[in-house]
Amino acid sequence: MSRAAEARFGNGVALGDAVALPEPDDPTETIPVVPAEQQPGYCEPPRPDMVWIPGGTFRMGSDRHYPEEAPAHPVTVEGFWMDRHTVTNAEFARFVAETGHVTVAETAPDAADYPGADPALLVPASVVFVRPRRRVDLRDIGNWWHLVPGADWRHPYGPGSTADGLDDHPVVHVAWADVTAYARWAGADLPTEAEWEYAACGGRAEPTEFAWGDELTPGGIHLANVWQGEFPVVNLCDDGYDRTAPVGSFPPNLFGLSDLIGNVWEWTSDWYGAHQPAAAACCAPADPRGTREQESYDPALPGVRIPRRVMKGGSFLCAPSYCRRYRPAARMAQAVDTSTCHLGFRLVVRPG
Repeated sequence: MSRAAEARFGNGVALGDAVALPEPDDPTETIPVVPAEQQPGYCEPPRPDMVWIPGGTFRMGSDRHYPEEAPAHPVTVEGFWMDRHTVTNAEFARFVAETGHVTVAETAPDAADYPGADPALLVPASVVFVRPRRRVDLRDIGNWWHLVPGADWRHPYGPGSTADGLDDHPVVHVAWADVTAYARWAGADLPTEAEWEYAACGGRAEPTEFAWGDELTPGGIHLANVWQGEFPVVNLCDDGYDRTAPVGSFPPNLFGLSDLIGNVWEWTSDWYGAHQPAAAACCAPADPRGTREQESYDPALPGVRIPRRVMKGGSFLCAPSYCRRYRPAARMAQAVDTSTCHLGFRLVVRPG
């Protein structure tokens, strides 16, 4: 999603404790987790509220859903630390208070970077979901996505809205420059797509359909903040939320990580491109880092030279009938110059 092209879219719990993770056959089952200090490669947490993710090999991607997820292929990742939850408004506010950082959404774009753009679009703004009043053509995302002047992390739905009272909600309206500035300040990094997906799968070598099993709502229990009802007109809010939810509102996964699925999409460090499987069946790629920047441009918009990163996890706007991407293997491209009301981030630290 890019501000270019007329503002339309190019397209923990300590690990030694038991983690409550509902499964399809028993929504109240408690699954024991190996204590972090007994896991390979463990080192002390570099930042508060981080979870150790032991390295391993897993099947990344999927051959059963959207074509960009294929092919499913083995990948190996080394151990790393990951934030238990997405960065919150309160955490981002501390960063801004200490550094004076001004987000991309709060800054008017340079006209030189967008030759021929309508001057009315070159204002501080961010992309906001605006619910249509009636059924619309789902092929035109402009029916619900709008570039809203004055929308930013403090004003998530534009002038007159506020993030007051949302301290424990994920920060949104953060573009690539914002999340990397935060990461530098925090002494951490954004996860690669492989690291993120491995963490979301809970270390399973053969991942399940969803992060918690093969049913979306096992036993009728909602395990993530996603859309219920007819998108984009009617959200039944059966999971308890219409927009973002406070972090940790749903059960953590096998690693003790919260909200990897639903709530908000999450930035990763990889440039967006086709999956690159192993050159030979014997050898799983180790810590893959995605494609090159020049290969990440949107082929549907050849005149827009805005590179794109991979985002993962789906959001509160993903529905069974539209954008069924609330799965670990799902992925989408996000233009680095653009922020939205449904995209946030979390950080990792790698040993050494």
